[in-house]
Amino acid sequence: MLNAAFAIAAKDLRLLLSRGTGLVQALLLGLLLIFVFSLSQRVGEVMGPQGAAAIFWLASAFCQVLIFNTLFSMEETNGARFGLLLAPVPVQAVWLGKGIAGFTLLLCAQAVFLPAAIVFLGQSVSPLWHVGLATVLLADVGIVALGALLGALSQGQAARESLLSIVLFPLLVPVLLAGIRVGAAAFADDIPEGVESWLGLVAAFDALFLGAGIVLFPFVYGGEE
Repeated sequence: MLNAAFAIAAKDLRLLLSRGTGLVQALLLGLLLIFVFSLSQRVGEVMGPQGAAAIFWLASAFCQVLIFNTLFSMEETNGARFGLLLAPVPVQAVWLGKGIAGFTLLLCAQAVFLPAAIVFLGQSVSPLWHVGLATVLLADVGIVALGALLGALSQGQAARESLLSIVLFPLLVPVLLAGIRVGAAAFADDIPEGVESWLGLVAAFDALFLGAGIVLFPFVYGGEE
């Protein structure tokens, strides 16, 4: 299953990067959000670390919606989804492959959003940057697991971007709150109180939706149109 998942992820990355449109739109949307929020500050005013972390995660969440819509629409537009369903591999390999591709693209986007947040929001990298980095990686696992599951659910709908956003964002609230709370350590000089509880919440979120993706994805992706 892993070989098939990596093959699907490599195929998606090659197709998306060759077109460029999906990733560019996601990057521009995230950068636009960061820039617009930077304009809300008064001259000489510096945004707090938690506010900067909130804007970073907001940009990441909207970017994720565009990424997974693009990843799933590539098969949906030409009927290749049924080819993947007929392939002699578990259907979960498609979910895992989409998740790996989405994780890679989301990390690339966040590598752009982070310096943009530092520059436009007046932040500085603290000695505790590794805590924020670990939080980003841990939270991204759950985010892409959920995005890969719900991205398949929204395909075939007339307004799939709106449907994915409506269903996805309420479910992302716990992991986004944890990412904001703990991720602020990358811009601050102290670790927030209760960091163990927040990281435990992120780990539980990851485990829940990794399990849900493995169990539910065959029913979601293989359903009739």
